[in-house]
Order: sequence, then C-alpha cells, then structure tokens
Amino acid sequence: MLTHLSIKQFAVVTDAELALGPGLTVISGETGAGKSLLVDALSLLSGQRADSSVVRHGAERAELAGEFELAGVPAAASWLAAQELDNADEPGRCLLRRVIRADGGSRAWINGRPATLAQLSALASLLVEIHGQHEQQALLARPSQLALVDAFGRTAAERGAVAAAAAAWDALLEERKALLERGDVSDRIDWLQHQFDELEAEDLEPESIARLLADHTRQAHAGDLVAACEAALASLSGTDGSALADAIHQVRSALQKVGEHEPRLGEVDGMLEAAAIQLDEASALLDRIGGDLELEPEHLQGLERRLGRLHELGRKHRVPPEGLLAQRTRIAAELDALRGADERLQVLDREIESARDHWREVAGVLGRKRREAAAALSTAATALIGELGMEGGRFEIQVEPLEGDRPDPQGAERVEFLVAANPGQPARPLRKVASGGELSRVSLAIEVAAQGLDAVPTMIFDEVDSGIGGAVADIVGRRLRSLAGSRQVLCVTHLPQVAAQGHGHYRVSKAAHDGVTRSQVQRLGGAERAEELARMVGGAGLTEEALAAARRLLADVGPA
Repeated sequence: MLTHLSIKQFAVVTDAELALGPGLTVISGETGAGKSLLVDALSLLSGQRADSSVVRHGAERAELAGEFELAGVPAAASWLAAQELDNADEPGRCLLRRVIRADGGSRAWINGRPATLAQLSALASLLVEIHGQHEQQALLARPSQLALVDAFGRTAAERGAVAAAAAAWDALLEERKALLERGDVSDRIDWLQHQFDELEAEDLEPESIARLLADHTRQAHAGDLVAACEAALASLSGTDGSALADAIHQVRSALQKVGEHEPRLGEVDGMLEAAAIQLDEASALLDRIGGDLELEPEHLQGLERRLGRLHELGRKHRVPPEGLLAQRTRIAAELDALRGADERLQVLDREIESARDHWREVAGVLGRKRREAAAALSTAATALIGELGMEGGRFEIQVEPLEGDRPDPQGAERVEFLVAANPGQPARPLRKVASGGELSRVSLAIEVAAQGLDAVPTMIFDEVDSGIGGAVADIVGRRLRSLAGSRQVLCVTHLPQVAAQGHGHYRVSKAAHDGVTRSQVQRLGGAERAEELARMVGGAGLTEEALAAARRLLADVGPA
C-alpha cells in the first residue's frame, strides 16, 4: 500500500507530506483549493506524461515521491527483482520518484535507480489503480477485466491447467517445425553412417586404448628394456663377477661368528636374510620381464598403425582418442533421431491434435466458470449501481469466444465490461462512459461487488460523488469504507457524508501570500475534523447547527 506521498513545487502546492495508512483516507477542500492535485501527482508517479505547466510558477522543478509497502503484493516484488530495481536494504518497500523541470524535461527513479516512464507505468499498474480518469483506470483494459472476473470466480486452478495445456501444445508444434525445417536428411544420414562405421571399426573402450598405449610404449623401448634387465641380472647373479647375493652371504657368515657377543647383530642378520630373499625375487622377475620383452618389429608396426588411426580419427572429430567413444555415441543418437524423423512426424501430428483436444477440454471448464462468475458479478454490480445514484443503470459482462482455434494460455474467451448509466439506454463498453463521476461510481460498484479481489492494493477514487447528495452520498461513503476493509482506498470528496466515513482525513486549503496563491495539505483529527465536516455541511460560515450535523455524521459511522 501507499505509505507516504511527498509533493514539492507542484502547481499551487509548495510542499506537502502525506503519511497514509490502511483503510479509507478522504481528501477534502474548497473548490479550487487543489485537492485533485494529489490524484494528479499519483498519476504522474504512475507514468503519465507531464509538461512544464505542472511546475509551480517561479520554481525550477516539481518533485514527487511515493513510498509503497510491498507486503501482499508479490507481483510487484517479482517485477522489481526481474528488472533489477528491487530495494536491497528494505526489500519490503519501494520508492517511486519523479522530477519535472520547468524547461520541460522529466526524469524518474525506482528505488533510487533511473527508470523509464514505461517501467514506472508497469510497476505502478501493480500498485495503484485510479478511478475517475479514463486514461489512468486499469479497470478499463480488457486484460484487467478478465483478471477481475477470474479472481471473482476463483479460477486459479483452471487458468493454470489451461496455460499448461497451451504450453504443451506449443512445445509439440515447435518440435514439429524443427523436424520439418531439416528437409531431406538422407545426405546427412549417409555422411553420419560413414563416420559411425569408421568409429565402429575400432575398439574405443577406455581400457583398450590404455592397454594399446602401454603396449606401444613397451615395444617402442623393448631394446633398452632388455639391455637394462640383462645388466641388472648380471649384477645380481654374479655373471659379471660381483654377485650381490654372494656378498650378502659372506657378510652374514662373518657376523654370525661373533653374533653371540652382540645380541643386536641378530637383527642385522634378519635384515640381510630378508634382503637376500628380495634379491632372489627381483632376479626372478627380471628374468621373466626379459623373457617377455622379445623384439617384434611387426607387432610394433601393428600397434603404431592402430594408434595412427585413432589419432587421425581424433583430429577428424576434434577430440582426443579417449573422446572417440562419446563421439560415436552422439553420432548414433543423431542417426536414430534422423531415421525416426518421419515416424516422429506422424506421431507428433497425433500428439498435437490430442493436445489441442485437451486444451479445449480444460478451456471449456474455465469458460463455464467464467460465465457463471460474469453473471453473478453483473447482478451484484447492477444492484450496487442503483444504490449509488444511477437508478435504472445496468452493468453487464459480455463473454465472447476468441477467434481461431489456436490454444491460448488465457483461455477460449475474452470479456468486456458494459454499462448503461440510465434506463432504456443500450449497454456500452465501460471505457466509453463519458462522465467521470459515473465512471467512478460504476468502478466502485464493480470493486465492492468483486469484494476487492483484484490484485492492486491501493485504489483512488476521484469524482465518485459528483452529482449526488443526501442518502446516496451516505451509501457511497459506506461502500467506500466497506471496500477499504480489503484494500487501501483514497477518495477526493466534497460531500460530508463521504468524508465522515474516512479512517483518515486530509484537508487541502489555499491562501494568498504576497500575491501568490499556495495550497497546503493538513491532516485532521478530533475537533478539526468536525469543523471541516461542518464547513462541508454549511458552507463558509461555521454554525452550531453545522457542527451538530458534523458530529452526528461522525457518530453514525459504522465499522469498516
């Protein structure tokens, strides 16, 4: 909801600060005092275009700011996050700011970051709805009307099913389009098959490639390995005159002769014995390795040919030899997909038709709920229109089927709000209602009948009491207060019956200083409020009768 409104150098307002809370806040003042300027300020904060005429005479610029609390408005919070305009310090709050310069320039900010008027308008449409000015009223737009009917009919589950069905149909259509765009794929199938056959001819398992590399390395260095093994055996076995085993045996014999004099020499003997055993095992292993390492030039050539093929295939497919197996798998998968394209197309045609039938089914359920909701909302709003001073007026919701048979995520119909302000008149689209006062009262009737179910948290009514009085004014006030039980409502009024219903009350007054007219905004309470209502009852003169009437109005105010 709107928690604070700041206005500086705007038209005849020099500086005004309004702290706003939940419920109904009324704004009153003498004719010409500038009370509708507060609505104008909010319109500009909602993205309406401005010119330099709104800047107070003699000032360089007008400054407007509105602070909103986002609790219960997830759509606005999501929008801010998506646009990277959210308030990191206070994520539950949002500040809109607008500056209009006397030279005609204009700038806007959202949470301190520069924003376009389009962004300002998009965000404000989620936060504020102004009733009374055609260009600012979201309720005049068909998408908003459909959303209100859906909210009234509680169709969230049905709308979700319709959107999911349309998305499923669209995905199948995109798949079919992609398959058709491939055209004749026989050449690609032949080319892929040739590549697959080349890869299939080789053993590409990782273990096999590892063995191949090890075998090639061993064969390539077989001569050096054989020579090294023979030299080592010669040293160990004594063929070169220096047998390590004999030397160890001699050392053991010598030490054993004196071992009885030093117990620790027994440990040395055990170590030398273990060393002799290790030397014997090493000699046996060297002998086996040397026996295995026969020089086989033909085998080496075969290994090199196979490695050469793998490296050539790797360069061709731009992967290392170890990646050829995955490449073969990818080629096989594409071949399967291409060969199954014709069959898949036939299956897709059946699936697309089935998806369309499913959409028709769930859209039909949604359509029935919408028509029921439209009829109920029409009846309730029509009754309220009569109460609000438009006797014989009529409200209708026209539900029309959409043209074409393409599954639409919004459903199979659109709605149009129609109204006949007087008996005997044909119902016309709400957006074509000429009178601002009539439009405001019709909007109030719709909102009250819909129980404030639309998502916009703040509603502003201007001219809602235009051309009415007496008992009708009292009903309008009570209906506004009733609506304020579920939404924050601001109302510019000139009727005491309406003003008395407010939870909060601001008065706009004007005065001339040094030949310059300025407007001031003051929050009223207690005796001040009773005096303002008395002024609205009796005119400029403050009489005891007017004060008594004002106190009765305040005493008669019912609960929200």
